[in-house]
Amino acid sequence: MRHGLATACLTLSFMSSLMAVQSAIADPSVKELAARTEVRPIETLMLSDQQFLTGDKSAAKAVVIAGELRLPQGAAGRLPAVVLMHGSGGAGAREEFWSKIFNEMGVASFVVDSFSGRGLTSVSANQALLGRFNMILDAYRAHATLSAHPRIDRSRIVLMGFSRGGQSTLYASLKRFHQAWDPEVAFAAYIPLYASCNPTLIGDTDVSSVPIRMFHGAADDYVPVAPCRAYVERLRAAGRDAQLTEFADAHHGYDNPLGGKVPAVAANAQSVRACKLKEEAPGAIVNAETGQPFSYKDPCVALNPHTGYNEAAAQATQTAVKDLLRTVFKLN
Repeated sequence: MRHGLATACLTLSFMSSLMAVQSAIADPSVKELAARTEVRPIETLMLSDQQFLTGDKSAAKAVVIAGELRLPQGAAGRLPAVVLMHGSGGAGAREEFWSKIFNEMGVASFVVDSFSGRGLTSVSANQALLGRFNMILDAYRAHATLSAHPRIDRSRIVLMGFSRGGQSTLYASLKRFHQAWDPEVAFAAYIPLYASCNPTLIGDTDVSSVPIRMFHGAADDYVPVAPCRAYVERLRAAGRDAQLTEFADAHHGYDNPLGGKVPAVAANAQSVRACKLKEEAPGAIVNAETGQPFSYKDPCVALNPHTGYNEAAAQATQTAVKDLLRTVFKLN
């Protein structure tokens, strides 16, 4: 009887401890929680790649998308902010995770949803649903939206993006696009994660003078790192402040906390990893091997790449990004 009672007490004690541990794990840090959240409309356009690359607004369709602004706790005056651009699968856990990291630092975050206002949820299996460069304009319009906000310091806004959003972040640095779409845009830094550096664009080494810090997995078979190595070499040869950090054994989406540690197939997702693309004339993206206008129906377009979480690479990226922001934003 006593033995049974003792066993029951021990079991109850163990279960209580386990529940406490689980609760501690599940509960977010109070510092991560936003003091205020605002959903802000962003007026932008629906553009083909040719329209964007040539600066042609004449036949563009107006569209309203949204951005979620999270203001950190205990911060007074005008705040620095990071604009976050999602990938082909839309905004999700990854963007929320980074938003909390920035809020904990005392930095505002602005997650741009480029899909919902356009009636999209994902373009992974059909990248042609949205012009590849259209999200660059979304980033510029997000910058303008934040610049008009009374709580944001327009001189301290950084652009960060992932995959498709990473490519938008990378090429948003081109002065050619600033002049065509928004001469007033002035991000304090560009942080592309596993961005595609394909295609090679006209004037792509004439970029903003602020830091460009790229992060990529060496094992990425969705968006291979090799073209980015070559691009960073060209940027550095042109005197630009660009750096590429690679992580061995890291796959696409390596920073997504909901990604599996064992790389998984992104079923039917389109990848241009086997394509060699270039802008032959302004607005004309061609398949360099055929000389013909590029299409996602080209034989070089591959399917079923892999994605996966890599804890070491994710933590190293977090550390590097936070160090960069402390420098760029002049944080204590």
